[in-house]
Amino acid sequence: MNRYPLWKYILVVITILVACLYTIPNFFGETPAVQVSTNRQSLNVAALQQPISQALQSNGISHNGMFVADGSLKVRFSDEETQLKARDIIEKTAGDGYITALNLIPDSPAWLAKIRANPMFLGLDLRGGVHFLMQVDMEAALQKKLDSFSGDIRRALRNEKIRNSGVSQNGNALSVNFQDAQTASRAMGVLQKALFDAQIAQVGEKTLSISIPDNALQQIREEAVKQNINTLHNRVNELGVAEPVIQQAGSDRIVVQLPGIQDTARAKDIIGRTATLELHMVADDALLQQALAGVVPTGYELLYEAGENPVPVLVSTQVELTGDSINAAQQDFDENGAPAVALRLNNQGAAIFGDLTRANVGKRMAMVLIDQGKKEVVTAPVIRQAITGGRVQISGAMNVAQAIDTALLLRSGSLAAPMEIIEERTIGPSLGRENIQKGFRSTLWGFVAVAVFMIIYYRMFGLFSVIALTSNLLFLIAILSALQATLTLPGIAAIALTLGMAIDANVLINERIREELRDGQPPQMAINKGYEFAWGTIVDSNITSLIAGLALLIFGSGPVRGFAVVHCIGILTSMYSAVVVSRSLANLWYGSRKKLKSISIGTVYKPKAE
Repeated sequence: MNRYPLWKYILVVITILVACLYTIPNFFGETPAVQVSTNRQSLNVAALQQPISQALQSNGISHNGMFVADGSLKVRFSDEETQLKARDIIEKTAGDGYITALNLIPDSPAWLAKIRANPMFLGLDLRGGVHFLMQVDMEAALQKKLDSFSGDIRRALRNEKIRNSGVSQNGNALSVNFQDAQTASRAMGVLQKALFDAQIAQVGEKTLSISIPDNALQQIREEAVKQNINTLHNRVNELGVAEPVIQQAGSDRIVVQLPGIQDTARAKDIIGRTATLELHMVADDALLQQALAGVVPTGYELLYEAGENPVPVLVSTQVELTGDSINAAQQDFDENGAPAVALRLNNQGAAIFGDLTRANVGKRMAMVLIDQGKKEVVTAPVIRQAITGGRVQISGAMNVAQAIDTALLLRSGSLAAPMEIIEERTIGPSLGRENIQKGFRSTLWGFVAVAVFMIIYYRMFGLFSVIALTSNLLFLIAILSALQATLTLPGIAAIALTLGMAIDANVLINERIREELRDGQPPQMAINKGYEFAWGTIVDSNITSLIAGLALLIFGSGPVRGFAVVHCIGILTSMYSAVVVSRSLANLWYGSRKKLKSISIGTVYKPKAE
């Protein structure tokens, strides 16, 4: 009646051992480290191990080992003071193209990492790190749209050979003047087709006003925030931050939380990076010679083409097309087998590029890559024929790795609009450790209080309940660690709540067993019926709690979701531990006794006979 087959006992033991194995890494803590990474395939972080080791040794700085993981080189140090000294040396040794940042990495043994037994990610409030609240410059996003309209207007009028006096900006609107009313009327029809999302009105007889309607303005604002969030995700990946938080806060603000990052300046540099492609027309040789002589003509800029021997190129400051029109970018090879980058433009970009190449056959066009404020000409080919269809290939003095780098930068995109950091908070690791200690102590004392009460009140069955409660805690932490979930202070609160809910199931079981004993049932039958009849009540109560937790998980955000994740997992583990683990202990202790006359479950109060 109260006996499990051997395989069930083995299953319970195995689950507890596995839970212990995946819980252990959380007790090793973290160690200060300097992390070196790069977003360029042409650079190899593994090759830096020996130079960095020699540089640290020559400066009298010892480290606790270095290794390459997830595409970055990590160097451990014994304390934060040594970490700070080493950072400057490592950054100088690595040189340009590498990102050097202070970080905290798990201190668990390598053999645990090999079996994917890693500690939980800790949130900003437990691990320390930096918090930024960033304001998106919506005026700059609007200006960018107006600049795009200005270029579209010039191209559309030039293609239709409509003479005008140029495009001027008046506030948030553009105006174009024409020679007469007939030309203005003809131009309106052309521009209405070219600028389908603009509001065009005739002001006077010879002037057209182009503005952005309110619904398009709202769309520009929303898309600017979304694009900036996507770009920030791409940039933060370079820091190797575990579980960063990047989310919208209000209509024009973005919250960025980087747990474990101690180097605020480096974090600012990374999240503010931009990388995009611009197309400019190239000046003729006469103007180039003038620029090389020291006099750069107005409206032009002297840049250099990438390669071992940089070639000067004089480009117009007028931007013909930007990287915002790029849908996809990947490494490819040209017709001669040389490395290249294949681009796919969106419909608008394809139309602009087709018109540009059609109107400038025989001239040179420069593709300028802008990254971290540096401009570099990737290639400046001669336009042989009109290129339509939106598929463009750029090639030049690059190898395969450099082509991969260029494609990566173009895919990651640029910021749709500048951002300003309006709030900055730094939470030190010491404060994070203090939060962990307080959370651990509160959970520990709550557990001790519950354990003492259960053992005093329910005796042996109280001990079974405490062991089941301990296993529930192991299961919960092990699952969170295996899923690499992020634990925050609300998550610790959810763990404490889970302990209370888990012991509630054992109370229901124990009281049901007492009730069966009061009704005169023999001990073995009372144990069997106690677990069997209490199961329905436990399921009902936990399902209602699970529904509430799922609602928090679906509709909540930030700390609320962190609480909900732990809460939902804790409900599932508590049902297993309270019923399966607890009953396996009861069966193991009492199940083999054929003539069992009493069980240790505290005082069973029987009603007095009338």
